[in-house]
Amino acid sequence: MRKIKIGVIGVGNMGSGHARMFTSGECPEFELIAICDIKPERAEQVAKECEKRLAEKGEERKIARFTDAIEMLDSGLIEAVTVATPHYDHPTYVIAAIERGIHVVSEKPAGVYTKAVREMNAVADAHPEVCFAMMFNQRTDPLYIKMKEILDSGELGRMKRVNWIITNWYRPQKYYDSGAWRATWSGEGGGVLLNQCPHQLDLWQWLCGMPVKIDAHLHYGKWHDIEVEDDVTAYAEYENGATGVFITSTGDAPGSNRLEILCDGGKLLCENGRLIMWKNEMFESEFTNQAPHSFAAPKNERIDLTPEGGAPQHVGVFNAFAAHLLRGEPLIAKGQEGINGLTISNAMHLSSWTGKPVELPFDEELFYEELKKRIATSRRKENVTETVADTSGSYGGAK
Repeated sequence: MRKIKIGVIGVGNMGSGHARMFTSGECPEFELIAICDIKPERAEQVAKECEKRLAEKGEERKIARFTDAIEMLDSGLIEAVTVATPHYDHPTYVIAAIERGIHVVSEKPAGVYTKAVREMNAVADAHPEVCFAMMFNQRTDPLYIKMKEILDSGELGRMKRVNWIITNWYRPQKYYDSGAWRATWSGEGGGVLLNQCPHQLDLWQWLCGMPVKIDAHLHYGKWHDIEVEDDVTAYAEYENGATGVFITSTGDAPGSNRLEILCDGGKLLCENGRLIMWKNEMFESEFTNQAPHSFAAPKNERIDLTPEGGAPQHVGVFNAFAAHLLRGEPLIAKGQEGINGLTISNAMHLSSWTGKPVELPFDEELFYEELKKRIATSRRKENVTETVADTSGSYGGAK
């Protein structure tokens, strides 16, 4: 069986997990060849763990170590790579990989600001022979797959309202104190919207489409000693007149994860691992003009649509990536789709900074200038210029 020779850029929490998947047998069509991290000791530790894992399966071989990502990409050792560096560097290394003809999977988010991600997507579009995928592993969850199937089918008619309360991201202060880059404008480029919520923002637009207006209220350091947002309430409007509310926080205990989508013909509710549909006998838009009395309401049927089985998550995304490269099968998410959820979070930040609703598409230059103001006063000062302005560096760090 042909195996794809792959490398990992950044072996912190996420990247080391990628390396484990490639050497544990969960992703059998990959062969981990090299890893890169700005910290030599971390690269060495993860490489040794992977080599031990391989040896236990009877495969004795060395994994190359690098401390410079560009050197690894130029080494000729790999044909594919995963990018699991801090957020600002995602576009940098995706572009570097694509320009060298190396297939790439980027961890979420696609980047920190849409201006950089749009440039990344332009490079990807110019090299269609190179596969670019985004690590939106939540799209492998059968619950969301079923929801999308129903919404796309038109069975429930047009969407009228979507509400998502996603507050089960609780983090104590110790989490934010664990690294100088955490929860800073210069290190992460944002808080809960950039770190915890990219998956939900992607799922929101994947299921419901892109809104046309965002009015957001963000609280910065409300529940923690941090400079970025840890509490968000946003209102959205859609082209068809539908509205939405998105609430998230890292300060709620206990938190919730409740997604409710109301349509003309009924409602979908995803909560606590279950998917429930209420299906009206008649679309509300038809019933309202035929109602027999003033307090009549459409009759509906409650249906439990909870699918069996769990989600393959990261493994599913990687195996789909391999299947695409080897057999032309579909990806879970194309890399260019990463700009959608980021557009929503950027709009939320811009709405908060300007104190007024933001229409999409928004002024990307204005967002970038406002972000740079916050980076200039960020607690984490090191490498600020390089982090924001330089897209040719070789950070190779890890989340």
